[in-house]
Amino acid sequence: MHATGTEAVGVSASASEAVDRAAAGDAGGAILPAIRWSLVRDLRIALRSRAELGVQLLFYVIVVTLFPLATTPERNLLLTMGPGVLWVAALLASLLSLPRLFAGDYADGTLEQIALSPHPLPALVAGKILAHWLTTGLPVVVLAPLLGLQYGMPGDALLVLTVALLLGTPILSLLGAIGAALTLGLRAGGSLLALLVLPLYIPVLIFGAGSVDMWRAGLAVAGNFSLLGAGLLLAIVGAPFAAASAVRIAMD
Repeated sequence: MHATGTEAVGVSASASEAVDRAAAGDAGGAILPAIRWSLVRDLRIALRSRAELGVQLLFYVIVVTLFPLATTPERNLLLTMGPGVLWVAALLASLLSLPRLFAGDYADGTLEQIALSPHPLPALVAGKILAHWLTTGLPVVVLAPLLGLQYGMPGDALLVLTVALLLGTPILSLLGAIGAALTLGLRAGGSLLALLVLPLYIPVLIFGAGSVDMWRAGLAVAGNFSLLGAGLLLAIVGAPFAAASAVRIAMD
């Protein structure tokens, strides 16, 4: 196999070599190695573009920080709006980073090489999705407790918010991967991606932000966590296959 490209030619070449080395293995038993290889490869690419990752995190921080400055400093109001602001900012940050899931590999021909590899394509896509969450979703989860202090959120509320984000942000990456694959190669791909993905994000946003409201009302948050967990399991099972099918369609 020969990968094409300019700046990413080294990574693309290593992609083809790794795929060739795994060709002798059984495809059904190569799921975990495929996920691991795709994960490591995409993490290496992401670390080479630290500026882009920094812009996404800075966007998240700025959006969350602007709301307390633009509204009244009244504690109850800030506490009420804080979870929603943090969730909307996390959603937008995830949406901002979705095009880089497949666009770079599609542009330099690497995605076609990956699609033709003996590895299961859904496993390779799953590794890319996991790398996307580790570089965009996980930093959002880590920063959320610190940013939540601006809204006067107590420790228990911050814990509930963090757990909700930990369950919800992977769903954003999984669902977003489907939209990114469906809009692959289209001229107005960015606009169409937002139109496709945002309606799917609404239930996650409602149950995620609503978990803190449930805590403030003195109600159990286990129901919200259970719904987010169920959504995460469904997305883990279905999203890689749906995204892989969309990638194959884009390759035709």
